[in-house]
Amino acid sequence: MPIWAQKELAGWGRVLRARSAVARPERIRDLAAIFAGAQGDSLLAYGAGRSYGDAALNSGGRAVLMGRLNRFLAFDPGSGELVAEAGATFADVLDTFLPHGFAPPVVPGTGFATLGGGVANDVHGKNHHQAGSLGQHLEWFDLRLPGGEVYRIEPARDEALFKATLGGIGLTGVIERVCIRLKQVPSNAVTVRKRRIANLDEFFVAFDEERDRSHYVVGWIDALARGAATGRGILEAASPAAEGVEAAPRKARRIPIDFPAFALNPLSVRMFNQAYWSRVPSGGLERRSAYGEFFFPLDALQDWNRIYGKRGFHQFQCVVPFAEGPAALAKMLEVIAKSGRGSFLAVLKAMGQAGLGYLSFPRPGYTLALDFANARGARELIALLERLTCDHGGRTYLAKDSTLSAENLRRMYPDLERFQDVLAQIDPHLRMQSDMSRRLRLRERLR
Repeated sequence: MPIWAQKELAGWGRVLRARSAVARPERIRDLAAIFAGAQGDSLLAYGAGRSYGDAALNSGGRAVLMGRLNRFLAFDPGSGELVAEAGATFADVLDTFLPHGFAPPVVPGTGFATLGGGVANDVHGKNHHQAGSLGQHLEWFDLRLPGGEVYRIEPARDEALFKATLGGIGLTGVIERVCIRLKQVPSNAVTVRKRRIANLDEFFVAFDEERDRSHYVVGWIDALARGAATGRGILEAASPAAEGVEAAPRKARRIPIDFPAFALNPLSVRMFNQAYWSRVPSGGLERRSAYGEFFFPLDALQDWNRIYGKRGFHQFQCVVPFAEGPAALAKMLEVIAKSGRGSFLAVLKAMGQAGLGYLSFPRPGYTLALDFANARGARELIALLERLTCDHGGRTYLAKDSTLSAENLRRMYPDLERFQDVLAQIDPHLRMQSDMSRRLRLRERLR
């Protein structure tokens, strides 16, 4: 029988927390007893805790901690198909298969995220303009439905349930196993080119230039720059390198304490942004970098979320269509600069094809991600950014969200009712729930 214990869980932003009864299965077969023992209570899977808000939180209900279900079960080097338990992380996959010439086709910004969480949020990476999001690389996944039965879900055969689960933030059941197609790579490294970008308009031109010639493209923006320098930043473009680099172990440093609230202020953020801008010479630079170093730069600083102090932080990430992007992003950066709350982790990317899930975030357009300390005025600022996103036909990323309203959700995700139709069929008793699903009233038909 599973052992249940009370535990407080938090999103990565540390603003939203939940006290739940938790169980930690050692084997997939343990999930049958967990589902049977949780009758009458709401249930939710909890992976590595890397979603920023309340997508993986279930206050007063039960949470299944998936971290020990992290085994690799099968791999076919001919097709690149990997079968793994849902608790395996993207870093696990990279560390294990890169020495054999294979890498994940898509990775999020942290290697600590689990494959199950990757499916539940249809994660994307720095190569979305070419590779799409994780859903485009799935062969199948095993899903334990709210009633306890297990089905193997394939994109073509089980279209509605596949689309509801992909990006469905865990509300269709618990993902047990995942089959993804890895890609072959020539070495353990990428060749990275970095250059300064003078302003937002120059970024748009640079993204067009790099779309076909670079596998990975990402921009860092100085969100406090104003006037002619609005949107200035650093562009990183990379492609697989023919020759590798010496695979020295990365020594992760840990933030040992919560920073005091006054540590992050307009002056300190401006100083950081200026230093980051200056570290790339005016003529640019080129170097080879190990995949892990390029994919997951923040993973080298463990517990980096403590930089924002005990009160935590919110992350805002939106995508707006290409046609609306220049006007929308210019307005957003103007609002942020005037507020003085510029993030020192502002990331800009150009996205490609739309995600396959009903609630998949990716779509063609520009995506901007920023962090804001959980201080007075932060929620009001994010609410304004959400309205601008809606007004320009965009959407925000549920994996990062902690503030979105139920009304704006419905403006952003036109396939929500299709998602609700699937939930009504497979979970009529509302067994799978989260704090996010209740906050956004995801099971309700609002008019």
